[in-house]
Amino acid sequence: MNQLITITTNENDEQLVSGRELHKFLGIETKYEDWFPRMAEYGFTESIDYHALKIENVVNNRTYYKTDHAMKLDMAKEVSMIQRNEKGKQARQYFLEVEKAWNSPDMIMKRALQIADKRVIKLQNEKNQLLLESSVQKQQIAELQPKASYYDLVLQNKSLLSVSKIAKDFGRSAVWLNRYLHELGVQYKQGDIWLLYAKHQDKGYTQTHTHVIDSEKSRVTTKWTQKGRLFIYDLLKNKGILPLIERQEVVNSHKSVLA
Repeated sequence: MNQLITITTNENDEQLVSGRELHKFLGIETKYEDWFPRMAEYGFTESIDYHALKIENVVNNRTYYKTDHAMKLDMAKEVSMIQRNEKGKQARQYFLEVEKAWNSPDMIMKRALQIADKRVIKLQNEKNQLLLESSVQKQQIAELQPKASYYDLVLQNKSLLSVSKIAKDFGRSAVWLNRYLHELGVQYKQGDIWLLYAKHQDKGYTQTHTHVIDSEKSRVTTKWTQKGRLFIYDLLKNKGILPLIERQEVVNSHKSVLA
């Protein structure tokens, strides 16, 4: 069957005809903008029998818009019959043949298979999305778990700590940690002792003690509280530096996500 007029389908599997294309095929001399409203007056309802379409056209770099209408096949058959001319009769007969072919057992089976394929693809996409969301959730849990584990370790310990002990948590030396905290604006060196800058001094991060050696000598030491330990932990973690206990947990969690 030769295609006289283009037939399209919508998401509801309904066949549609362009009003402008049918107008041109029928050889109507009346302008489309005047002709179609008159056709609609024969009892057709917008959103039921047809839908208005806004079409963009560019001519000589100028953009203008015109209106077309997507008519359902039943409306297209009736509009063709209304014309009472040979072209109208030809168009109506063509639409009847299209409708007959569309409703043949082979075409019904073909559309059913297409619908089934679309559903399979949709289900697969939904499954992939669920797997992605699950993987993201696993990673988010893995990202939060190390912090909880390290915090639990710290909260169980109430004693004061030397900077070397905290540095050891990260697999680093006391010299490195002192210098890094200085670079981050946390502390400065006064003689042989590291002291906190004023903005951190009243936060309860450290406790400084003076140890008397003899009548002429004394030694000042600074120890970090558990609160200070957590402050350092958060500070380093924001710089991408994790304690040893978390590095292994992160590796294990990533392996679990990939599994």
